[in-house]
Amino acid sequence: MPLGKGLGSLIPQQKSRGFLHKETALSSTNDKVWHIPVTEIFPNAEQPRKEFSHAELEELVSSIKEHGILQPILVTEREDGGYELIAGERRLRASTIAGLPTIPALVKAASRQEKLELALIENIQRQNLNPIEEAFAYERLMQEFGLTQEEVAKRVGKSRPAIANAVRLLDLPQPIQQSLIGGKLSVGKAKALLSLKTHEDQLRVFEEMVGERASVRDVERKIAASGISRKGSVRRDPNVEAQERLIQDRLGAPVKITQRGEKGTIVISYYSEEEFTRLMGELT
Repeated sequence: MPLGKGLGSLIPQQKSRGFLHKETALSSTNDKVWHIPVTEIFPNAEQPRKEFSHAELEELVSSIKEHGILQPILVTEREDGGYELIAGERRLRASTIAGLPTIPALVKAASRQEKLELALIENIQRQNLNPIEEAFAYERLMQEFGLTQEEVAKRVGKSRPAIANAVRLLDLPQPIQQSLIGGKLSVGKAKALLSLKTHEDQLRVFEEMVGERASVRDVERKIAASGISRKGSVRRDPNVEAQERLIQDRLGAPVKITQRGEKGTIVISYYSEEEFTRLMGELT
């Protein structure tokens, strides 16, 4: 799905049921922008974003008070009356705080899957999601709606390995995930921790590096020196581990390289028939 298009073009237009509120003159296409009371708009149950910066919200409130809403939100009509938000939660929250009685909105039809996809796309475009929120959204698209990693990648405009590597972050223990959510741990360091064998090992190295101004390479060296890599119980050649990470990032699957002199083996792991089919497509 191309990200250059506006959100209004991503799902089909819905005909009015006859009780929409006053139309604004801002509309220059077939999409009509309506001024809807903020009290009639319900949150998007599929919204992937859970964390909202208070400071950023206050800045948006000040901007709205000064200039108004410059971009309409996107909503869908509810069968029991009112509207459900699809995209634009920050604008809706800020408008409510600013005391605006109505907010400009595009009204569209959308399935549950489309609501999640559109909310996810908007947040990715605006870089509003933290890594765990993004990973959960990808996982939901795959588990609840049966999409493959390749299909998710096409819908959000990312590479398939990027989707696979994002979802792997959900394998980390909760304290490390919370650190990612809070912006205290980078994705690069988190990916390095994934090379450790158990949650206990991951937490131990994570706790050791908390407060340190360590680079990703420093974390990798610490893990290599610990001798507790997921790939084995003894210290391994850092160059081999670097090659494993390179292949893992490209394939989006766990990789183990075993080297004996000039010979060796490369083992690629998969955990479902879908993953096996995908990997065969990548390798053939």
